[in-house]
Amino acid sequence: MTNNDVRSKLRPQPTAVAVAVSMLLLGTGAGAATAAPAPPAAVGLEPAQPGPAAPAPPLTNLRHLDFLMDTVPLAPVEGHTTYQLDQTPSAQAPWTYADKKADGSYARIGGGDLDPATGHWTQGAYNADDIARTAVVYLRHWQQTGDAASRERAFQTLRSLTYLQTVSGPNTGNVVLWQQADGTLTPSAKPVELPDPSDSAESYWLARTVWALGEGYAAFAAADPAFASFLQERLHLALGSLNKQSLGRYGSYDSADGVQVPAWLIAGGADASAEAVLGLAAYARAEPDDGLATTALTRLSEGVAAMSSGSGTEWPFGAILPWNKSQTLWHAWGGLAPAAAATAADVLDQPRLLEAAVKDSAQFTPQLLAAGGPDNAWSPTPGEAQIAYGVDSRVQSLVATADAANAPGLLDLAAIAAGWFFGANPSGAPAYHPATGTAIDGIEPDGRVNPNSGAESTIHALLTMLALDARPELKAQALGINRTVSTHGLSVVEAESGTITGGGTVVKPASAWTGEANISGGAYVALAAGASLSVPLPAADEPRNIYPIVNQGIAPSGSTSWTTAKGPLGTTRNGGAGAQGITDAPGILFPFTLQRALPAGAAAVVGTTDGDVALDALLVQPQLSTVSVDGSGGSATLYVSAAKSTTVKAVQLPAGFVMEQQQYDSTGKPVQGNGNDARSGNVTVAPGGFTLVSFVAR
Repeated sequence: MTNNDVRSKLRPQPTAVAVAVSMLLLGTGAGAATAAPAPPAAVGLEPAQPGPAAPAPPLTNLRHLDFLMDTVPLAPVEGHTTYQLDQTPSAQAPWTYADKKADGSYARIGGGDLDPATGHWTQGAYNADDIARTAVVYLRHWQQTGDAASRERAFQTLRSLTYLQTVSGPNTGNVVLWQQADGTLTPSAKPVELPDPSDSAESYWLARTVWALGEGYAAFAAADPAFASFLQERLHLALGSLNKQSLGRYGSYDSADGVQVPAWLIAGGADASAEAVLGLAAYARAEPDDGLATTALTRLSEGVAAMSSGSGTEWPFGAILPWNKSQTLWHAWGGLAPAAAATAADVLDQPRLLEAAVKDSAQFTPQLLAAGGPDNAWSPTPGEAQIAYGVDSRVQSLVATADAANAPGLLDLAAIAAGWFFGANPSGAPAYHPATGTAIDGIEPDGRVNPNSGAESTIHALLTMLALDARPELKAQALGINRTVSTHGLSVVEAESGTITGGGTVVKPASAWTGEANISGGAYVALAAGASLSVPLPAADEPRNIYPIVNQGIAPSGSTSWTTAKGPLGTTRNGGAGAQGITDAPGILFPFTLQRALPAGAAAVVGTTDGDVALDALLVQPQLSTVSVDGSGGSATLYVSAAKSTTVKAVQLPAGFVMEQQQYDSTGKPVQGNGNDARSGNVTVAPGGFTLVSFVAR
């Protein structure tokens, strides 16, 4: 899957600073806690402090984004022009990266290597992805605050973006990705990115161009009708291109490992399509009678919602999958699909779109937070770094879905997710600095920080800050969370940690990537018929759901029976995967749901097979996961259910405190008549729902 967003992840970083972890953690990321969390009394509770009388100052600081901006000369080039080019042959765009120097300042740099002789980078200084999203930041800031400087920055970045759009020839409507500091376009970057040249087909950057054009039109429609008309023309040009490409396949489906997936998503992605939907929704609010745009909005939204998958006890737990070529890859970057589905449901008055947004926001996202936070990817096991893009996607999606579904519980989740920026992350340090407007480029699972502050991280941090500034109550709640005390959620136990009886061996393939998923730990266990594998598990005094990850081939190959000392759990098929279809590999690496939960106290799981099988790992899901956080707003714990019935958990009440709990069902709506007794010490969690518990002084 080619996506420009992985640049910051793949690009070697000059430094990686280890930040001291000051929080008490049971585990993060793929190594999420496997022991029960400490009782609340061990957290070091303090009474919540009353908020300040005066409103908190704005979190949104554009200083660093302004620093990234530069003036770009725009020469007349065949197929490329922009608004008022003759009068103003330049525009503005953000540099792609900003590396932090030893003195604490930043150096603006481009993508790839610099040729000193030409001043050109092997990729470019600026790119359409970041220009489009920068325009969205300035547009939203202008609309939210009335700031004249942001209006001008929005105007200039939209001029820069539309210059990259091809307006004649076979690639009309598509967008060139990279541009040099002297204004030269780089249709073919090194290393090559697909499509190549970058305007030869639809792309993520075309989708983001639609996002910026739609929000740009809505903002300028009254303020500058002439410019808005130009943006409308360019939006129609982009939609004309999409209608000849992916949208031209509307109503048709492809097969991906036997699952029917929409064939009309932009570049095959619900992630790319979702960002286009955000722009089209803004445009449709301003111009509801534009049939071309409304039709595209309707069709793309339908495709995004169709990628909803799983449930509270089936992988991926209700998430909207981002890529139609994989049923076992979810990624946080580009994860705005719930926001898009919720927004489109409101604009189009189509409640069925909201169902997908609610499942992702109210069922998957709590599990994500309990497993350690918004990891870059679950593929299918949790792992990789965490970046501002992924966090912002969660926050924006939770807020949009809370509004559309009237589900206030999602705002509690949004506060916890946003706390990542203020220190509730694996590093224990703030990831965004309101005083400077900088945002770090990522945090590794072990807490190491990438201290650079490139355009993408800055943009998405600011989008979250804009959302918080617009909601004072949510802002205060998020600012009160700056430490993750513990996480206790989905974890991974490798198959190779088990004991093989009979014919079997540990296999380490040359690459962990199968073409659509990653083999956990880079190895799996191959068992022959009649063999068994006993996998030890960490002790637990609670029931857990077990998901064996099987690298299932297409040909039938019998099944594996899973048992514990306390009885059978269920079976998984060794083969019989669906037809490969459009995926890049036959078969599927998938976490399968067992019929029964692992009883409390069980210390091992045994799989016995009657045919050849490849076993990768076990996903272990507590039926009651938790995230404990604290900060100036006091201490709180989120309890997340993966059980089929109401769960009651006894907790220790600290002396001098009473417990408050807000119970929500599996849609994020309050549970009515819950009979909360603040002095009982019993936490009640609805099946598949979540409960937020805090402690206040008597």
